[in-house]
Amino acid sequence: MTTVVLTSEEDPVLPVVRFTSELSWADAGPEVAEPHVTRLCMEAQECMVMGRWLDLASLMLTSADIVFSKVSDKDLECIFTVICNLVSKLENQNEELEVAKLISTKVTQQPTDKPAMRLKILFNLYNLLEGPDSRFFVYMHALNLALNGKVTDHIVPSFKKIDSFLKEWNIGVKDQRNLFLTVANALKENKSSGKDSFKFLTKYLATFSGEDSYVMSEAKEEAVRAIIEFVKAPGHVSAYLILCDLLDMPAIGQLEKDAKYALVYQLLKIFLTQQLDAFLEFQAANSTLLKNYGLVYEDCITKMRLMSMVDLGCNESGQIPYALIKDTLRINEDEVEWWVVRAITAKLIECKMDQMNQGNVASLISTIQANKVVEEGSQAMQGMAIR
Repeated sequence: MTTVVLTSEEDPVLPVVRFTSELSWADAGPEVAEPHVTRLCMEAQECMVMGRWLDLASLMLTSADIVFSKVSDKDLECIFTVICNLVSKLENQNEELEVAKLISTKVTQQPTDKPAMRLKILFNLYNLLEGPDSRFFVYMHALNLALNGKVTDHIVPSFKKIDSFLKEWNIGVKDQRNLFLTVANALKENKSSGKDSFKFLTKYLATFSGEDSYVMSEAKEEAVRAIIEFVKAPGHVSAYLILCDLLDMPAIGQLEKDAKYALVYQLLKIFLTQQLDAFLEFQAANSTLLKNYGLVYEDCITKMRLMSMVDLGCNESGQIPYALIKDTLRINEDEVEWWVVRAITAKLIECKMDQMNQGNVASLISTIQANKVVEEGSQAMQGMAIR
């Protein structure tokens, strides 16, 4: 098969148009194909002379589906590099946005076919763009492509830059919601960090503060999702999640009197403000709730015991009797130290135990400290960096 070779003597657009046209008409035979190939090359040349870059991009993308299925990754990247470079010829950001939309939409039409290569093309396009609207549009298409094509590993590292992206893009609240929720879904699909997925989910919910009840209702399902994810989260993740102040979020608060989700809200309130006995009483009265939301009773008991330790840590005296821990957690006396150590390991509490006098967990058990939450190190984009 012919390979695309770009030289410095001529504009690469026409060789690419000829190559892709010949590929599209290959099955028709040379006699039928040549007139069509010649016509497309002439149209491309006319577009270049007239500066009709949007029309040229449209013409070059006509054969995109065939190109993806019939050429090597090397040729594919070469062809789309030429197409994406058309944005550098545009005179204003409105035209840039239109061409970016055209390319992004075409590239993402079949997300499960060579998804990593399609994502690389979009990243290359993103780095060629100057307008914030164009960049945001392409990034969202890349994000959805990664999610639908199940290649989220390639885009997850870029989430570390979301805050700087937001300053650059200067997008409105609705776009922020779309971004935060899609990032949360990508992280959930990636299964790389439940904490990070939850963080973006709460960012999404936070955007509904100050909205009326009608708009707020859009967030009900995701508010429930946040509560269930909090309850499911293992102890070592809970240290971060507690800091999110879920009960203070209006999007969460709307569930308190909701006919369908009031019990879910009540469950959250028990985990955050009460102790194990309250959970056991709630479970006895609402035995099917946990199962309906995929919650495991034994896991909830473990989590509730850890959360009860946090509640005990609010004791201003700084002394917590072993007997109080035993009774609150409903455990044997010889299990007390094990649960204290487990809560410390989960970074839910800080304390030291007086082993000389087992009457107390001595010094102090403090509530969670914000400086205990440490962000994980950055990760390279594996050659697909967004600058």
